[in-house]
Amino acid sequence: MAARLGLSLPQTSQYDIGRDVPDVARTAEEIGYESLWVFERALFPEPATQGLYGVPNLPWPDSYRGVAEPLVTLTLAAAATQRARLGTSVLVAPLHGPFQLARALGTLDAASGGRVVAGLGTGWSLDEYAAAGVAPFEERGRVLDEVLDVCRAVWGPDPVSYEGRLTKIESAVVAPKPARPIPILLPAFSKKALTRLVDRGDGWQPVAQGGAGQLAAQWQQVRDFAAERGRTEPIQSVVRINARYSAKAYDGADRQPFQGNVDQIVADLVPYAEIGLDEYFVDLQDGPRDAEELKDLAAEVYAAARAAGI
Repeated sequence: MAARLGLSLPQTSQYDIGRDVPDVARTAEEIGYESLWVFERALFPEPATQGLYGVPNLPWPDSYRGVAEPLVTLTLAAAATQRARLGTSVLVAPLHGPFQLARALGTLDAASGGRVVAGLGTGWSLDEYAAAGVAPFEERGRVLDEVLDVCRAVWGPDPVSYEGRLTKIESAVVAPKPARPIPILLPAFSKKALTRLVDRGDGWQPVAQGGAGQLAAQWQQVRDFAAERGRTEPIQSVVRINARYSAKAYDGADRQPFQGNVDQIVADLVPYAEIGLDEYFVDLQDGPRDAEELKDLAAEVYAAARAAGI
């Protein structure tokens, strides 16, 4: 059975968000993509005070200048589509007040007929944490745990009651409720994150990097750890593919995975798809100059992937 395929929505500065997001979302659904995805980058520090991913001296890419807010972007896509799931990969949960984030996700799920998939992470940017003002960067893991608690409470039956470090809900009606339980996807880079995923998450959301063999080993580690902890529910799996498209084939010896033309991108995807995870979605938005090019590229990649048996 072929894997599900998804597409990232246009959020970067070369796109007209109000016009292009609904247009690309509608077209992607017509092409056959089964899910639409957004990421979160709240600001672009200038000059940089911290390297990309916290790595010293690693520059931030220019594509991170002016990234559209993720839930607003998903709302635009929801209004333009009928079937495609609406996912975050990832939403930096501790940048948001837990109660308001739970409310926003629940309302979007109710409005879209049960199509939201919440991929949540802790992020890495000190500047974003300082700007958000929710909690210090050092408390990011605890804040993510509280977000998970608050979401489960708010999305559950009324009356809702909860008391945590940031959030206190006295017995109250909180509506609208999600149309169904919203799946929560989590990354798993450390033992603590792996424990959170297995004990509290619905799915795993890795990025395809380091080779298909490495991803397969990580997936086996997730399943083995789940078995050790007695988890019986299956763990969903959604893989993010960050592509760097060019019209011509990239023939340099330093070519990175998913860098090049459509044939190269799809050829790189094949071994990942052979692992047998549930879903793969591709972010193509950096290469195209505008939405028309993005739509054409998305159609080419989808056709080539399906022709390759993905």
